Amino acid sequence: MTRVAPDILDSIGHTPIVQLRRVVPTGSARVLVKLEFENPSGTMKDRAAKAMIEAAERDGRLKPGGTVVEYTCGSTGVSLALLCAVKGYRLRIVTSDAFSGEKRLMMEAFGAEVTSVPSPSKEYNEALFRGMIETARRLSQQPGHWFSDQLSNPDGTAGYHSLGEEIWQQTGGAVNAFVHVVGTGHSLHGTTEALWKHSRDVRIVAVEPEESAVLSGRAPGSHGIEGIGTGFTPPLWNPQLVNEVMPVSTAEAMAMCRRLAAEEGLFVGTSSGANVVAALRVAKKLGPKATVVTLMVDSGLRYLSSDLFRGP
Repeated sequence: MTRVAPDILDSIGHTPIVQLRRVVPTGSARVLVKLEFENPSGTMKDRAAKAMIEAAERDGRLKPGGTVVEYTCGSTGVSLALLCAVKGYRLRIVTSDAFSGEKRLMMEAFGAEVTSVPSPSKEYNEALFRGMIETARRLSQQPGHWFSDQLSNPDGTAGYHSLGEEIWQQTGGAVNAFVHVVGTGHSLHGTTEALWKHSRDVRIVAVEPEESAVLSGRAPGSHGIEGIGTGFTPPLWNPQLVNEVMPVSTAEAMAMCRRLAAEEGLFVGTSSGANVVAALRVAKKLGPKATVVTLMVDSGLRYLSSDLFRGP
């Protein structure tokens, strides 16, 4: 018998996991993707937003009637907007015109007040992200405002422990590698912590933009994979929770998004494309008896105004 959820927030998590078929070459490991775009706002970030908000409520940092402030490429902002709409908080978001307009429209639909930091090149880089952070920090100084500060907020990691548990249960413990992009690092670290409680043999591969591969020791640069690759090492980054860092270019990620739509029926954004590019590399190395898991972070519907699905 199907249970009726008491509200929309209760439906966060418990997303399906499916096997890729046509994009995986013969002789490679089985590649499974967890459909995080089936969370209520359409992204895995619902998990982190819920964890951060509820932790701040418990310890009194966020009080009834308060205002939440955050900087975002869009997905965390949309998730926080959903949470704030349901819980009755005001939300002030700092984002940029470098990111897809659909995300801004979604945040505003949920009632968020959005401030945009312009990007002359419409590309994502360290200077832009640091400018967004400082703008949000200034806004948060006002009375009754709480700065969720996702990059430096450790509460976000706990939101992904459930994700790791779901992966373990859905695969029956048959996970040889987990591959995932790095933004704040919360989703990679939280999932890893849960998986490693079951088995330290699960290989963890972090994915970053080729054009700004700072975790690989290279210089920062501009790229077009929204939501990852800030251009500096995230404050809570823990290399002890990662076995390997793998760069993927914007062009590779975008091309894979188009393939996933046309060949697998999966309509997803650029970070999901980067995940699959890296997962296929790992699957080739591990061979046909292994299982590699990665995430479909969000829906391609958020990128219709961009060039993602207009290219070759």
